[in-house]
Amino acid sequence: MTDEQLTPSERRLKQAEEFTRQVGLKEKRRLKGKTQKDEGIWFGLGMFGIVGWSVAIPTLIGTALGYWIDQTWPSRFSWTLMLLILGVALGSLNAGYWVKKARENIIKD
Repeated sequence: MTDEQLTPSERRLKQAEEFTRQVGLKEKRRLKGKTQKDEGIWFGLGMFGIVGWSVAIPTLIGTALGYWIDQTWPSRFSWTLMLLILGVALGSLNAGYWVKKARENIIKD
């Protein structure tokens, strides 16, 4: 049934039910927020740390390995640069994984 086909009292009842449902959802979210106080500023800074280290470590490993290859077996290609780029790419994929996982946990909760 559309809203035009409803009587005024049925429309008011429908609006009241929708309003009650929305208030209930907001209250549920508010109570959940009060119980999860551990996810404050420190949680956010920790996420920045996870993302930063997940990019930095593969980048540093790739750079060090590339430098070692360049020093051990000189060639016309710069292994340092190639493995630096590879490390940044792998680290970015890793950071994306962690952010996606955290987002899924937030949505699930």
